[in-house]
Amino acid sequence: MKVTVVGAGAVGASCAEYIAIKNFASEVVIVDIKENYAEGKAMDLMQTASLNGFDTKITGSTNDYAKTAGSSIAVITSGIPRKPGMTREELIGINAGIVKTVSENIIKHSPNAIIIVVSNPMDTMTYLAHKATGLPKNQIIGMGGALDSARFKYRLSEALGAPASDIDGMVIGGHSDTGMIPLTRLATRNSVPASAFISEEKLEEVAKATMVGGATLTGMLGTSAWYAPGAAVSAMVQAIACDTKKIFPCSTYLEGEYGLNDLCIGVPVVLGKNGIEKIVEIELTDAEKEKLASSAAAVKKTNSLLEV
Repeated sequence: MKVTVVGAGAVGASCAEYIAIKNFASEVVIVDIKENYAEGKAMDLMQTASLNGFDTKITGSTNDYAKTAGSSIAVITSGIPRKPGMTREELIGINAGIVKTVSENIIKHSPNAIIIVVSNPMDTMTYLAHKATGLPKNQIIGMGGALDSARFKYRLSEALGAPASDIDGMVIGGHSDTGMIPLTRLATRNSVPASAFISEEKLEEVAKATMVGGATLTGMLGTSAWYAPGAAVSAMVQAIACDTKKIFPCSTYLEGEYGLNDLCIGVPVVLGKNGIEKIVEIELTDAEKEKLASSAAAVKKTNSLLEV
């Protein structure tokens, strides 16, 4: 099981570290355009192997995709990160060219690879990877919903005064500050509805805090977050590599599901050895359907800025 991570920045390095520590991959290849940067990150991580007890081999490559050949899964984190005050959509001009080139290079050497897109604006970059490669829809996955749902569960656990392991919740829709839809109605604490413990007003506060979760951290850190994004990707990679059939909300190409067409947006999917094995259509309320339609319209507007 060989996994490629493109981009040796904070998110890519965290992703590689979490994958290695979980010890399910035989090799992780980190690729970056900066001379010796990926090699240095790989060496640093390998020096933790005896301390953290993993046997995964981590190697680095300066823009040589031949070293990624035969990868089962490839993660694209490359691109410029958000700065304070910047929206994910504002990154499109620079990151589109990067993601298109990277996805084409990956497929050249690993035509059967499952591609996970992390680069922002994530839904649009996932759509771009789909159009640029022509791969089946099950092979192209956007990470956003997995991260947004983790942030939702964190905020829920905080509001409920409960451990995160007791919390279940899901965020669908676009991976943007205004497009994501935390499904508060379905949030639970150990199968008991969250609404049994806190008020609707408090749940709405949780939802709002979730939606600006990335922007909040960008403002505090001066750049995009990396621990939670890296962990979200590694969880998805593990579900695919180990064929667990776990459900994650992920950005996927829709062809009529949820009444939407020709875009990638976050909905629940089953992840396994073939990537997206099934799109799960849950029953939404009229209000939730309206929010999803609005989110989809915003994603399509951003997609219209692409040159594909």
